[in-house]
Amino acid sequence: MNKELMEALDILEKEKEISKETLFEAIENSLMTACKNHFGKADNIKVEIDRDTCDFLCYAEKEVVESVDDVEDECLQITLEDAQKLSKKAKLGDMLHVEIKSKEFGRIATQNAKNVILQKIREEERSVIYNQYFEKEKDVVTGIVQRYVGRNISINLGKTDAILNESEQVKGESFKPTERIKVYILEVKNTPKGPRILVSRTHPELVKRLFETEVTEIKDGTVEIMSIAREAGSRTKMAVRSNNPNVDAVGACVGLNGARVNSIVDELRGEKIDIINWDDNPGNLIQNALSPAKIVAVFADPDEKTAKVVVPDYQLSLAIGKEGQNARLAARLTGYKIDIKSETQAKDAPGFRYEDYVYDEEDYDDEEYVEDYDEAYEGEEVAETEAEE
Repeated sequence: MNKELMEALDILEKEKEISKETLFEAIENSLMTACKNHFGKADNIKVEIDRDTCDFLCYAEKEVVESVDDVEDECLQITLEDAQKLSKKAKLGDMLHVEIKSKEFGRIATQNAKNVILQKIREEERSVIYNQYFEKEKDVVTGIVQRYVGRNISINLGKTDAILNESEQVKGESFKPTERIKVYILEVKNTPKGPRILVSRTHPELVKRLFETEVTEIKDGTVEIMSIAREAGSRTKMAVRSNNPNVDAVGACVGLNGARVNSIVDELRGEKIDIINWDDNPGNLIQNALSPAKIVAVFADPDEKTAKVVVPDYQLSLAIGKEGQNARLAARLTGYKIDIKSETQAKDAPGFRYEDYVYDEEDYDDEEYVEDYDEAYEGEEVAETEAEE
């Protein structure tokens, strides 16, 4: 029995990651519960288990009294005559350890003891899972799609299931059961029914964590992600900076022939990702953030967090982007409220002065802009949006 018990404890420790000491304590508590059910009280009962051999001893501490007439409670006292049968050295007033045979416990007491052990194992299992996933909060994990629960999706993470709420799903994405997907752990809650894990596919940090996994330079700190703005399922803009002058931050994220960024785009089901260089100068940062559009002039106010941007007339649609997306993401990325105007609109605006703007005639080449515009939107519908819209 002892050998089988030890093997069972070893298996539980390995499979459920519950410490053996916790299991021994559960067995001790179960025996105490059985004694209480059997005798009505367990105040004077002690249980000892040898951690190496699994031998256990269950005994009651009883006070030795002279005769039966002096016994007020059989659970707490024993006569001198009975005490000397157990130990010849017993004397009046001694506290004698009287062994209790667990085999004598009734069926109900045994069942209760079993339930105590099972309950403790379940509690510890939940605690282990909670601690394991609480450490992974704000991180990316791979899960297997289980089933749709209403409009939410149940995702199996290995030892437990997570919930992907409708609000955290990318519009247009649909999954089949057994499909493997990467999700961002938003929150881990401890509930009476076990840990409740909420995950997301729309959070900007999902893209950030995917790059940290894919790009070695980001993981070791050579390249740093400074800011990220995302419209899930459509486009993400990310600003990166290199802490090593010999390492190109954008090149490291893109990878050879786009291998690194393409693997992340595939995971995000074709979501476009713009990677730009971070610049401490707000004007340069805003210019980078509005790529692929070319900028004629930028005036940024760091105090008000506003910026005025002038672009060539034919670049206005590109700068604003489809349904204003490019400008919106650039504003989120930089933290500036950006006002984009074409050259014609800017010249007609009251109080406009070119000297207020960063402008270099040599950098402005019509042919180069047209070529970049065509490359950026080749094969893609261009939204002919007026600046006011």
